[in-house]
Amino acid sequence: MKFPLRSLVAAALTLGGVVTAQDSDRLKVATVDMMALYGEYHETKTTQAKFDEEQARVVKDRDERVKTLKDLEAKIGELKAQEGDPSVADAKKQQLFSERQTKQQEFEVLRKELEEFLQRKMRALQEQSQLRAKVILEKIREKVRQHAEAEGYDYVLDKTGTSTSQVPILLYTKDATDITEVLLKSINEGAPAAVEEKKAE
Repeated sequence: MKFPLRSLVAAALTLGGVVTAQDSDRLKVATVDMMALYGEYHETKTTQAKFDEEQARVVKDRDERVKTLKDLEAKIGELKAQEGDPSVADAKKQQLFSERQTKQQEFEVLRKELEEFLQRKMRALQEQSQLRAKVILEKIREKVRQHAEAEGYDYVLDKTGTSTSQVPILLYTKDATDITEVLLKSINEGAPAAVEEKKAE
């Protein structure tokens, strides 16, 4: 499960007002690939690693619960087979039937608990993922804003922004400077050594 980046990245990152045809010749415009910045940001990688660990714990818990259900299901099958054995006395069959009914009820309760557990955990993971991604994107946007102000850009547009119909918003920009690579270095300054080593690998 990866971060839902497409739904979180703004359609276009714009600093300033609306560009007019008369102003276009004297405005300083830059473009940036927000998808690339998000994907290569060291905090994104660290957060993704934590998310993967949390998801792995959920999967482990799920597998343990599934194993319990399978074992219980096998026991129910054994009891049913004994009930159908002609050599087993009727009194014993009644006892087996009662035991099987109890196991069956237990099975249904555990199965329902598993479904609720998965729904609850998946929802929680998704909410955490969206919240963390939002925080990271805000940090990146602030870095972009600071760089734009320092370099005197009037507008910075996101090359990866799309409309609601998934059509790219930015199709063409004359003489725009792509500042993605510069920002990639900037946002990853001071990254923990472990993150840098992992990136190198």
